[in-house]
Amino acid sequence: MKEKLTEPGKDNVVLIGMPGAGKSTLGVVLAKIMGYNFLDADLLIQNQCDRTLQRLIDACGPEGFIQVENQVLSDISAERTVIATGGSAVYSEAAMKHLSEIGRIVYLQISYDELKARLTDFQERGVVLKGGVGMSLRDLYAERLPLYEEYADYVVNVDDLTITAAARKVADALK
Repeated sequence: MKEKLTEPGKDNVVLIGMPGAGKSTLGVVLAKIMGYNFLDADLLIQNQCDRTLQRLIDACGPEGFIQVENQVLSDISAERTVIATGGSAVYSEAAMKHLSEIGRIVYLQISYDELKARLTDFQERGVVLKGGVGMSLRDLYAERLPLYEEYADYVVNVDDLTITAAARKVADALK
């Protein structure tokens, strides 16, 4: 663990991890536990671009979407907020640098088997596939795992936990 809760200028909690790891759902519960606000970066992108993530990816392609995501994430200004990023946030070095400057990065770690069981709507979910639409979930997992580990200040395994139990585990790790 690198940071403490009271470090000046880093009073946000930034959740990263695979699609289906629970960033958005867990983020709401974590925000309630901590008395923080909640911000879902995917919804912010959708609202700013006035289209769903999947339509944005279809229109811009994976690289174009990553540029949009990078800009939106780099512009976030928040205090005492749990920020749930999209799973592809780690492709944007500038955005991750900004997020690490305003908060502590928590990687919600999930095993491949658990992910596969949770993510039944993988192809329709608005997931950025840098390797193209033929990219498998296993390939995506293998590609992103090192990036999540690189950017994380904290790693919290959420396998086999309820959302509330996982949120409590994250809150405890941040103390």
